[in-house]
Amino acid sequence: MIRIIAVLCSLSSPTDCHEQIVTTSDFADVTMQSCLIGAPQLAAWMAQHPAERLAGWRCTIGKQGGRGI
Repeated sequence: MIRIIAVLCSLSSPTDCHEQIVTTSDFADVTMQSCLIGAPQLAAWMAQHPAERLAGWRCTIGKQGGRGI
């Protein structure tokens, strides 16, 4: 499974950023290549979280419940 870890920043406080695993069942078909170029599912996920800005992301291989980020 490919995990997408997004760096999200608050729109109300742009320096308030955090990392979050955004991989869901919608991301089941994400390949490493599509993740690296910006999975379309990531844009859809961001549309559901309008209070945050996507500052970046990274792709990792592993299980959803894996150790740390």
